[in-house]
Amino acid sequence: MDEALAAKLLDELRHGKISELLVKKEDFLTFRNVLVRQSDFKHFRGIAQRGGDVIYHYLQTPRS
Repeated sequence: MDEALAAKLLDELRHGKISELLVKKEDFLTFRNVLVRQSDFKHFRGIAQRGGDVIYHYLQTPRS
């Protein structure tokens, strides 16, 4: 995964085109670099899975 693809996937998640996003362990650092630069960063919730993958959801209200 490159940064352009990560940004595209975040946009799809944000606008409801996809309901969840699975990020593989090997793509996590690239993905996270894009994620933390988003203005609505606190709306994304990642749930770690066994093996190092993470499933992201977009929340309507920001997490605390």
